Amino acid sequence: MILVIEDDPILNRNISDALTAEGYFPESVFDGLLAERMLQKSTFDCVIMDINLPGRNGFDLCKDFRVFDKDTPVIMLTAFNELEDKVKGFGLGADDYLTKPFFMRELIIRINALLKRAKSQKSNAADNETIVAGDITIQTAQKRVLRQGIEVFLTPREYQILKRLCETNGEVIPKKELVNEIWGNSFNVNTNIIEVYISLLRNKIDKPFDKNSIRTKVGYGYYLEIE
Repeated sequence: MILVIEDDPILNRNISDALTAEGYFPESVFDGLLAERMLQKSTFDCVIMDINLPGRNGFDLCKDFRVFDKDTPVIMLTAFNELEDKVKGFGLGADDYLTKPFFMRELIIRINALLKRAKSQKSNAADNETIVAGDITIQTAQKRVLRQGIEVFLTPREYQILKRLCETNGEVIPKKELVNEIWGNSFNVNTNIIEVYISLLRNKIDKPFDKNSIRTKVGYGYYLEIE
């Protein structure tokens, strides 16, 4: 089931119709307060939420939702193509963004990619592995990250990127490969989404510890440099 949180009744209906045509089961809600209650009492495969909602906005909804659900994919809808909004949304745990107006086919492609990724993660949920890279420790079963023994709280996408970097033992991961692994090969690799996430990750995993571990090899990709 997919929850559609959009206060524009026409757009909400169009999204719901497109999802139904693809075999999904959409549930519609038109304000943030009701959406908050639905998110707390029900489980969804994916959540599509507008930012500007009556009652509670999408930023607040996403932030509170991630407190008790770190895995369900969240796609945010916005009428403004502002980088600051995207950075804020990603930092609160959103997985993807679409700027209005958009093609319904693009929305479906992104939902399919996120659901495929989520399914893959669930199939590996039984893995109980500890990854150590220098003073960074990742407990995969709990999706828990520690640096110098201090827990660092990451969003699902930040966690996936860091885990991938820690697994490669300092090898450079091409940007295209990283985007495809995290978001799927249907995602536009020319987007700046990965740069945004790398910046967010550095602010959490490097700066508080006076480190510069997450490095960029210009023209190639990213790697983790451990002392």
